[in-house]
Amino acid sequence: MALAATDQDSVILPVQQQQIKAADQDTQDVKLPRWIQKILGKKTKATGPEEVSNPTPYAETQPTTPFYLAIPGFLQAPYGPPSFGPPFGTTHLLGDWGGVQPWLQKRGLYFAFDVYEDLAGNVAGGKKRDYSVAGQVGSTLDVDWEKLLNAGSWSKDLWLHLLVVNGHGRNLSRLFGDNSNQVQQIYGSRGNVIAHMVWAYFEKSWLDHRIDLSMGWIPTGVFFQNSPWVCNYMNVWLCGGEAPTKFLTGGRGWPSGNIGTVLRVMPTKQVYVMGGLFAVSPHPYNGGISGWSWAQDGLGKLSTQVEIGWIPAFGRDHLVGHYKVGVMYDNSRYSHLYEDINGNPWVLTGQPARRESGQTSLWVIADQMLVRHGSGELNGLILGGYYAYASGQTSQINHAFVAALMDTGAAWKRPLDSVGIAFLWASFSRSAILSQEAAAGHGLSLPGANFGVPYGIQGHESIYEAYYGFHIMDGLSIKPDFQYINHVGGTTTFRDAVVLSTAVNVAF
Repeated sequence: MALAATDQDSVILPVQQQQIKAADQDTQDVKLPRWIQKILGKKTKATGPEEVSNPTPYAETQPTTPFYLAIPGFLQAPYGPPSFGPPFGTTHLLGDWGGVQPWLQKRGLYFAFDVYEDLAGNVAGGKKRDYSVAGQVGSTLDVDWEKLLNAGSWSKDLWLHLLVVNGHGRNLSRLFGDNSNQVQQIYGSRGNVIAHMVWAYFEKSWLDHRIDLSMGWIPTGVFFQNSPWVCNYMNVWLCGGEAPTKFLTGGRGWPSGNIGTVLRVMPTKQVYVMGGLFAVSPHPYNGGISGWSWAQDGLGKLSTQVEIGWIPAFGRDHLVGHYKVGVMYDNSRYSHLYEDINGNPWVLTGQPARRESGQTSLWVIADQMLVRHGSGELNGLILGGYYAYASGQTSQINHAFVAALMDTGAAWKRPLDSVGIAFLWASFSRSAILSQEAAAGHGLSLPGANFGVPYGIQGHESIYEAYYGFHIMDGLSIKPDFQYINHVGGTTTFRDAVVLSTAVNVAF
């Protein structure tokens, strides 16, 4: 823990003390009657720095202790987790569970339970007006084997991470005619099962977390082509890893897992190199619809991902930035979206599509804090974005771009609130468009691919998103969200859609 403590101390500078003190005086907690407080128990306060508004994967703005102080291991990187990590923070609506949480954590067991519900509807445009309630119940267990077993040095920084979810609801985007995008953060790939396995992996660190190895059932997008701020936003092109990589079979993101391993090396505190090797599932669902069937047939091919990151901190306020570049190569064979075995359009000839050897994706992700408003790596005005590419011969979308601007509510004395705007854009590949044009010209059904079956010939799709996250009390947040979808599904078949939604997250 020495490295983490040193890094965190360096973030809290004298120039920020007045800001932090003001945030402490306005914690935004709801004052509850004493009889309710007795039931909930006392809140567990982490030792060390003040709680800060570090958004977690489900974008709730509850105050959380930075991951690298609260839960060690791979998640202890001094710049914030390169992966999602335990998704529900370190604060709970039910306080310390009457002393249960401290008792568990003293024995190396970190348990969390979370409920997320999102009511969304398209109030204009699209195929039709409709609404949907999509939600998820999730639980995590993170095991520190050194504490649990009271073992020797071999168990130091050895962890087991588990996440199981249960999802429900309807896909609003498909209801209003968009099969290529999802406007709801929590929807899809969870299966109609009681407990869907998202991840289950061991993690071991050496040399004060300069070297870290993870092995097991891992969503590739948890570690690669991801940033800690992307799930501030609702749209799935952002949340859970960037598009189009996470929609490729070799790079499927959360909540789909892959059997694999990830090695991260940090030669300095500001630079990391990360590589991963994953088994590629040829099935629509990795691990089956439940995520538990790890021994699927056809797992002979491999996906390799490599990412290099630079995490500078500029000036006396330590204005943190995250700069990442990565590549994925999947050595599987995939069907060409346009050409058959003779180079002609397969939608017309009826011949088998040509099989392409290998699939490649590239990404560049960056964000930079411009003004600091607190002690956390996300507490301030931040400009971020990414560009990503995927092989257009086999991926329906081959270019994607995002620009985002976000901040906390410190300026209006709501330091645990968050606000943000974003522009998302994606273009469909030339191969996919040629195939659609050929089919449309002969009165045939339009072909689909990894971004669904379109309602018309595709070109590009743009989304404008804005949100405000209200911190109500520890473990409870509400987030209204606005999205304007231009060229629904990448076509001009339907009028542009307007989607309003409100998400409620409760971390028990």
